[in-house]
Order: sequence, then C-alpha cells, then structure tokens
Amino acid sequence: MKIIYEGKEIEIKDEANGFDLAKEFDAENKNEDVGYLVDEKIYDMRMALPEGKEIKFIKKGSKEAFEMLNHSTSHLMAQALTHLYPGCKFGYGPAIEEGYYYDVDFGDAKITEEDFAKIEAEMKKCAKENNPYIRKDITADEARVAFKNNEYKQELIDEHQDEMLTTYQNGDFLDFCKGPHIPSTGLIKHFKLLSVAGAYWRGDSNNKQLTRIYGTSWWSEEDLKEHLEILEKRKANDHRRLGRELGLFMITDYGPGFPFFLPNGMILKNALMDYWKKLHIKYGYKFIETPTMLSRELWEKSGHWAHYKENMYTTKIDEKDFAIKPMNCPGAMLVYNSEIHSYKDLPLRLAETGHVHRHEASGALNGLFRVRAFTQDDSHIFVRQDQIESEVKNIMKLFDEVYSVFGLSYKIVLSTMPDDHIGSEEFWKKSEEALAAACESSGHEYSINPKDGAFYGPKLDFKLKDCMGRTWQCGTIQLDVNLPHRFNCYYIDQNGEKVMPVMLHRVVFGSIERFIGIITENFGGAFPTFLAPVQVNILPVNGEVHGEYAKKIADIMGEEGIRCNVDAENEKLGYRLRQSIVKKIPFTLVIGDKEVENNQVTYRVYGQEKQVTVSFEEFKKMVHHSIETYARY
Repeated sequence: MKIIYEGKEIEIKDEANGFDLAKEFDAENKNEDVGYLVDEKIYDMRMALPEGKEIKFIKKGSKEAFEMLNHSTSHLMAQALTHLYPGCKFGYGPAIEEGYYYDVDFGDAKITEEDFAKIEAEMKKCAKENNPYIRKDITADEARVAFKNNEYKQELIDEHQDEMLTTYQNGDFLDFCKGPHIPSTGLIKHFKLLSVAGAYWRGDSNNKQLTRIYGTSWWSEEDLKEHLEILEKRKANDHRRLGRELGLFMITDYGPGFPFFLPNGMILKNALMDYWKKLHIKYGYKFIETPTMLSRELWEKSGHWAHYKENMYTTKIDEKDFAIKPMNCPGAMLVYNSEIHSYKDLPLRLAETGHVHRHEASGALNGLFRVRAFTQDDSHIFVRQDQIESEVKNIMKLFDEVYSVFGLSYKIVLSTMPDDHIGSEEFWKKSEEALAAACESSGHEYSINPKDGAFYGPKLDFKLKDCMGRTWQCGTIQLDVNLPHRFNCYYIDQNGEKVMPVMLHRVVFGSIERFIGIITENFGGAFPTFLAPVQVNILPVNGEVHGEYAKKIADIMGEEGIRCNVDAENEKLGYRLRQSIVKKIPFTLVIGDKEVENNQVTYRVYGQEKQVTVSFEEFKKMVHHSIETYARY
C-alpha cells in the first residue's frame, strides 16, 4: 500500500504499523518514535497505518509524547496499586498538563504520602517487565464480565451499551481507555508520585469520594529533577502563604470565597488599577460603571437567567426578582443603547472594572485563584464588521505591553465555529479570518482549537506562562453577535440604514484578584517597584542621632509619590535589614553619620548583597525611573 511520509509517497507492506514504518524509513531514530500522527490525531505504534494518509512520528521530547508518557504511567501506577491493594477499584486516570492522576476506591484503606515510596517501588518493578500496552475493542457484554466487580465501570458501560468499548492492558491491569499509549512500560523510568487528595466520582458531590493520586513522569532524570525543583519553588511562592506574610489579603469563614484586601493589598491593587486605567486612556477607551444588581428582566433578555441562574446570587426587591451581576456585559449593552451611534463613532471602546459575584462550589475555592466575588477588567468594544481585524491588532498591542511588564510570555489559541453556532457561516468564516489575520500581521503565532468557539462567535485565548512553567488563561478576545442581537443594538451607516454592530468582549487580567495571585507567585512576593506596598525602607543606624534625617528624606520622597517607611525601632541594624528582606521591599536605605553629613543615602536592592552610596537626589531619580518604567528594580 502507499502512504505519505516526509512529503513523499512511499510504498509499504499491507497492514504495516508504526513500528514497520520506523524500522524501514526511520531506522536511526526508531527508538525515539513512540506514536504517529494522522490528520492531527495520535495513534499507537502498533496500530495499522491508514492507506494514502500522511504519517508523522511522535518523538520523545514533544508535547504529545509527554502526554502519552504520563497517560501510560497512570496505568502503570494503577497496575502497581492492584498488587499492593487487591480489590481496589478504579475511576478515571488521565494525563494532565504536567503529569497524571488516577481516582481510586481503596475501600477501608487510607492512602497517604507515606505510602508513595512502596507504590513507586512496585511501579519500577512493573516497568521492568516491559509489558506492552495492548489495545482491544470489546462489546458492552464483554465489558460487564471484565469489570464485574467495579460499579464505576458498570455505570459507564450502561451509558455506552450500544457501542464498542476500547480497553488497554499492560501486564495484569485492564481499563477502559481510548489511548493512545507509548509502546511498553519499559520506557517509563523517571517518575514521582506527588500528592493525594479526595475527589468525588465524576465530580459530583452526591457521589462517593475517591482517592486521587497525582504523579508526574519525564523522559529523563534531568527533566524530572528540574520539574521537582520548580514544584518546590511553587510551594515557597504560594500566594496564600505570601498573602498572609506580606499582609495582602485574607479570607474568613464568615465569607468563604469572598476575599478581604488588607492595607498592603489595597496599595498593590490600587497601583495595578492605576496602571490599567493609564494604559486604557492611552489606547482610546472610555470608562463606565454599571450597577452591581439588576432586575430579572435584564438577565432574561441577556440569556443568563435561563443558562446561568444556578451560579447567580438572587434576591427580591419590591416583590420583583433581582440578581447580583455575574458578568458586566448586559450593563454595557444598556450603556451602548443609551444613545444613537453613527458608523463614524465606531469603534466604541467601553471599559469597566466591574465587581461580579458567581457561586462556586466550596471545594473549588482556592485563595485568590478561585473566588466567589472578584473584579473583572472588562471591555466591550463595538465595531463594524470591516473593523474587526484592525481592532483586534490594537488589542493585541495592548496585551503585549501589559504582559511584558509582568514577565509573562503567552501563546494564542483561536477557537472556531462549533456545531451549535448562531449566525451565518459566512460571518463565522470572515470573523475567523479576521482574527487569524490580526495574529499574523502583528507577528503572533497561533494554534487552532477547532469547534471550541462560543455559540455566538469565535475567540482568541491568551495562554500566559509564568516563570515556573505554569500556564494561565487570562486574556481573551471574544466576538459576539448574540448580545447585540438580543438587545437590538445598531448604528447608522453611511446610507442612513440601521446596522447591527459586532461586539468584542475583551479582558486583559481576567479577574484582578486572580491576576494578583498569579503575579504574587510569579514574583515570589518581590513585586516591581511600581506595585510594591513599600518601595523604600529607611533604616537609621541610631534612631536618636539619624532619625531626623531619615524622616526628612522620607517626607520628601512621600511628597513625590514614593511610598516610604522609616524603621527606627530599638533593634539591631542587622535584624532590621533582615526584616526588610523578609518583607521583600525593593530598596532599603541605611542612614549613618556619613549619609547625614553629606546628604547621601546608602542603598541595597532586594536580592543583592552590594550596598551603594549615592547622593539623595541621585537615589530619588533612580527610584522614579524604576517606578515610571515598571522595572523590577
């Protein structure tokens, strides 16, 4: 039969699989091949090659191979668990972004991290057996026999009783799985179990709670070691711990999911919002504020009452239903409709930092990352169809400016028309082309997530990457023709006709609270000078002798907008220096006789040992420059 490999049509024996292709045409690198790709779908090496298709190998070190390795390691762990805990029952065991997990019912046994060493030892033993991962399709009746003692699998079988079900087996372990998997367990050498948690079966709190064991697996010992070091850094940079230590925020049992910002946290939040406002003025936005609570009629018109009511907080006023807003969009529609617009008025950029409330399950709450009340930096931009590409480019320029300040790189994902879309396919085609063209003409690469757009329009998602390798979803540009249609929005075109605008939903930070959590961990609490609650900490060597000069320069800097603190406590200088480091203050000044006599300061930058003596004026200029350029220090 014929297939296409490396751009050429080649002849290969009928029923050839990935191993056959690698042996004949990739012999030197065949040990690097763990799967193959056809039409963006990954297949096991043992699966027969499809005739006439283009084949690409999945090689160790690729993102796809990493996912396959971790998925296969989850099955290896499950095999080891069946040996150590006979009778345990398995739920799901997928690969995740940086590893894998398996949900397991251990009966009366309680698994803790102290058990990980023996589980890992058994996994290594199973890996050395070099068992192949064997795929097999079976009927529902066959599956009921194979999983007769597992009620979780029986539930899944009942839901798919008219379908062929796919299983994989490695050694004496069998489970439902669509794959793909690496060739054999012998390739799994560098792994680590990480944590254990509770997880309800299928995520439903009405179901039994299973034990979820997390792990990670890598192709080399060096990569595993580097990842474990990053995990330790993440623990040290946990925003919940830093939030307490630096006096940024707190959450109490009186309001789970409703964060309190403390004085230092408010300074940080206000500085972040000042930056946001200044930037949006530069990019031509107009600011609005819409009410926190609006009537049921509005939410019915927007569609939220029918589709989102269970996540909304509601009440009655004068016997009418009202809801606290979970989103700012409907209010922005009313603002747009408050006056008539000409085609010359567009694009109209309306920006709002709206405080929204959404009911989240208590088990999902996590510091500032998942809360029930947060500030969304929304913008709703009304454009003509012919303005989409240029406006998206303008937004992306703003995004570039913001994310570079915080040291966050990103990748863009374009989500395209789903099956249940509204609007014509012509509109979708033009809109998707406009988003893609905006990326390309502004020099940004993007990947496509097919059929994952919202039902009302395609979108660009910006996947941010922090200094510890984690990916965050923050920025989004979403096209919407649904709400403009629901609210009968229009502008008057050059012919005097009413035309419906396209609306762009756009967030940069997403949630201000969540973004503060992200940058707290990204900077390890050592914020850039413009965000630091205290920018300069002044330490007089002797409070009685040098305190007056310390206060004088603090007052001068304070008048110029520099946030200063004078620490003249009756403690040794070394102790106060260490405290300044603990508080992660960008600049620490030491004031002694020489500094007072010569109108100088001796400063130390956070994270550096070197102390430098300069004139007070020179130091002020340096701090102002650090603030104005949004520099780290």
